Amino acid sequence: MEQLPFFLAYTGMGIMLAAACIGSAFGVTIGGNATIGALKKNPDLFGSAMILCALPSTQGLYGFAAFFLALGKVKVMEAMTINESLAILAVGIALGIVGFYSAIKQASLVANGINEMANGNDVFGKTLILGVFPELYAILAFAAAFLALPA
Repeated sequence: MEQLPFFLAYTGMGIMLAAACIGSAFGVTIGGNATIGALKKNPDLFGSAMILCALPSTQGLYGFAAFFLALGKVKVMEAMTINESLAILAVGIALGIVGFYSAIKQASLVANGINEMANGNDVFGKTLILGVFPELYAILAFAAAFLALPA
C-alpha cells in the first residue's frame, strides 16, 4: 500500500509525457504532410513551411519539462502522501490532454497556412501569429502544472 502514491504519481507523469509527445508527433506530421504537398507547387517554400511545421513540437517539450519537474519532486519525497500523488496525477492528466489537443489543432491551423502559401498567398506571418494562439493554452497548462506540483 505504501507504493500506491508513487504508482499514481508516475502514472500521471507518464500520461503527461506520452500524451503531449504523441500530440506533437501527430502535429508535426500533419504540418509535414502539408509541406510535402505544398512543395509540389512551390519548392521554394521549404524554409517557411518548416518553421510552421515545428510549432506543434513545443507541446511535447512542455510535457517533458513538466515531467522533469515532477520527477524531481517525486525523488525528493521519501514518504509521498496520497494527496501529493493525486496532485501529480491530476497535473499529468491535465497537461497531457491540453498538450495533445493543442498540438493537433495548432497543426491543423499551420497546415492550412502552408496550403495557402503554396497557392501563392503571402500568409506566413499571419499563420505564424495565429499559430501562437493554440500554443498559449499549452503554455497555460504548463504554468498551471508548475504551480500545482506539490512542494
